[in-house]
Amino acid sequence: MPLLASLRPLTVCAAVALALAQPAAAQSVVKGAGPVPAPVTQDITGLFQAKYATVGDDMFIGGQPTEKALRELKAQGVTTVINLRMPEEMARIGFDEAALVKELGMKYVHIPMRGSAENPYGPAQLDTFAAAMAAADGKVLLHCTIAWRASHLWGAYLIRERHIPAATAVAQARQINLQDERPMGDGRHPLEGFLDRAVPEMNHSKP
Repeated sequence: MPLLASLRPLTVCAAVALALAQPAAAQSVVKGAGPVPAPVTQDITGLFQAKYATVGDDMFIGGQPTEKALRELKAQGVTTVINLRMPEEMARIGFDEAALVKELGMKYVHIPMRGSAENPYGPAQLDTFAAAMAAADGKVLLHCTIAWRASHLWGAYLIRERHIPAATAVAQARQINLQDERPMGDGRHPLEGFLDRAVPEMNHSKP
């Protein structure tokens, strides 16, 4: 067997090993375009209430963060915190989130929503979120109480702004905390409210 032919398998193996040894390419979601990677569930201990997931390398979605979580996320490069909770909810968490975010040098975006006439799950709220994402100059944290509202808003954003197929967007939001098996009283989901249209890919069975 010629020497070149005998070395070829070794060369291929070495190339594969080298490729595996290289660090994975960064997956920017906040400033990226095209497909969005699926969420990866993270440990919430001491950091978040109920749920916490990462999407790519620069998007964090969860329930209510603790002071520790906000400090750690700042250290990881988060520059924008987007909060969907109502003011009366924030009054019960034991610290001033807005003040802490400002102290840490991060931008605080408050989009209070509850599904009421005054604070609906509507296109205007999605507009505000999309604008905050476009203006972000680093990593972003999106949160509510248990990541339910955040999941619905994220799914709507993926569909309208990132042009992700609805089935894929709904599936990814379910991996966070969409809970679309429990529609609201009128059978409509917040995600549909943000888009102002029905999304057949969602579960519309009655509770």
